[in-house]
Amino acid sequence: MKKVFLYFISLTVIISIKAQPVTVKLQQAFRQFESDPQLKFAISSLYVIDARTGQVVFDKNSRIGLAPASTQKIITAATAFELLGKQYRYKTALGYNGKINDGVLKGNIYITGSGDPTLGSWRFANTIDTILLNKWSGIVQSLNIKRIDGEIIGIDNKFETQITPDGWIWQDLGNYYGAGAAGLNWRENQYDMKLKAGQKEGDPVQLLGIFPDIEYNYIINELRTGPKGSGDNAYIYLPPYSYHGFVRGTIPVGEKLFTISGSFASPARYAPGLLANKLMEAGITISDGGPKTTVEFLANNEKITYPDTVLSTHYSPSLDSIIYWFNKKSINLYGEALIKTVAFEKKGFGSTDSGIAIVKEFWKQKGIDPDELNICDGSGLSPMNRVTTHAQVEILKYARQQNWFSSFLNSLPEYNGMTMKSGTIRNVKAFSGYHRARSGREFIFSFVVNNYNGSASALVNKMYKVLNVLK
Repeated sequence: MKKVFLYFISLTVIISIKAQPVTVKLQQAFRQFESDPQLKFAISSLYVIDARTGQVVFDKNSRIGLAPASTQKIITAATAFELLGKQYRYKTALGYNGKINDGVLKGNIYITGSGDPTLGSWRFANTIDTILLNKWSGIVQSLNIKRIDGEIIGIDNKFETQITPDGWIWQDLGNYYGAGAAGLNWRENQYDMKLKAGQKEGDPVQLLGIFPDIEYNYIINELRTGPKGSGDNAYIYLPPYSYHGFVRGTIPVGEKLFTISGSFASPARYAPGLLANKLMEAGITISDGGPKTTVEFLANNEKITYPDTVLSTHYSPSLDSIIYWFNKKSINLYGEALIKTVAFEKKGFGSTDSGIAIVKEFWKQKGIDPDELNICDGSGLSPMNRVTTHAQVEILKYARQQNWFSSFLNSLPEYNGMTMKSGTIRNVKAFSGYHRARSGREFIFSFVVNNYNGSASALVNKMYKVLNVLK
């Protein structure tokens, strides 16, 4: 017994000796990092634990809430895996109501959404917009309909009408990364704008075209030509449900085909609208204007109508595939859809506020103080979010013990030779993830910096230098 006890003491001492250099090196590296002029008015937090033992390796400001930017996506992803399941799929139904007589449908065609953020997306073989439109058009044509005495309607009321969360800033709304989540989405609620710069600085920029055509909006072009090599400084200002939008800022001189991407102001109009176009191209007459969505019903004080016959149901890719792209490409739309989906599945209606409450309560049951998760969206885009690095590491530790962990881990990008989610908004940089050192020791970490000054790329290299201690 004495020998076993002595062996245990010796092993503990050895582990402590091995652990100490990493902690000491992190202390030294972090002190140097904080003394850098870029951090003069900043606040930084770094929390590192041993993945196997849970032992704290380094802790600085881990209980202070900071804006996490897109590292917040790990919270949404882990919650979705737990509450929805990795095989969860969204359903979108094509249907109609009324009667068909002599080639005339006296009723409406419906696309009923469930908030699927991948509907019409180019990222999956079975969601591509043209494939879905051709399929739906073919199904309607197979009914031998020549005229529709009714409308093409998008049912999007499983989610709230507020498609973007409170807390998103004006400059983000209208741009592709500021796409809100509706009950019926299309093509990731994104369009591309093709531009041609002028011959010299200050010249107007020519708008060459928009794909797909945003026929429900009018864009006023106020862009100017910027210095050579100045990059993309163009912003689209088109808030939800607006008709007029503006594109402002600059693109570099000499650019003959420059692309920026915006977000649909009324996402639910696109799937039914494009299906209507497809049907008319096939020679089917549609008597009423359109398309029509929940918002139009509400605006006209009309009772929402629903299909009585389902023609086809489209199933989204599984949740693990959705989360793969959510984290890999940091798609904000997916995060906002997921937070509303959690609310819909648990409460019967998809709202951001309800989803956030469920997220906080779930992690409270796992031992995380709700005040460590002061969040207002599902993607981390809002500068109002406040999350502690302690909470993020605890969630990453929890994820590591679950049967869906391999899918979660596979979704995380690799930066600096480390598996971690990055986060970037104005004056915020963050990294959260996992790393296995050359020694075989595994770490879980979260590193967040708020209010730095100067170059983002320069700061990232300095953050990497600190994280390199874990290698």
